[in-house]
Amino acid sequence: MTNYKTTELGKIDEIINLENGKVFLHDTLELTSCEISINTVPKGFKVPFKHKHKQNEEVYIILKGNGIISVDDAVIDVKEGSVVKILPEASRTIENTGDGDFQFICVQAKKNSLEQFGLGDAELC
Repeated sequence: MTNYKTTELGKIDEIINLENGKVFLHDTLELTSCEISINTVPKGFKVPFKHKHKQNEEVYIILKGNGIISVDDAVIDVKEGSVVKILPEASRTIENTGDGDFQFICVQAKKNSLEQFGLGDAELC
């Protein structure tokens, strides 16, 4: 058994051709601490429902395009470089409001589960 696992997504622009325009990495990489999805959606795309989570906060990292993320009653304009954290209990949805494809990464992890990070979780080898 190796101490790493890899996967190849192909070109991010081609993820749009997959079901729902997304790739989940949980199963592919056998993740045990979070879920990560890579998303490419077309112009005019909008998630047709709002949702919230029982335990997991989400972080949306916008890679390309323009959109809005609605959180409860707030509407947040996002663009390449925007990062938005949403707590589990908040109702949310996302929409592509730009003229082209909209690409983002969504990281989902249990709220308050991170105990160490960065160099606090490292040792020199």
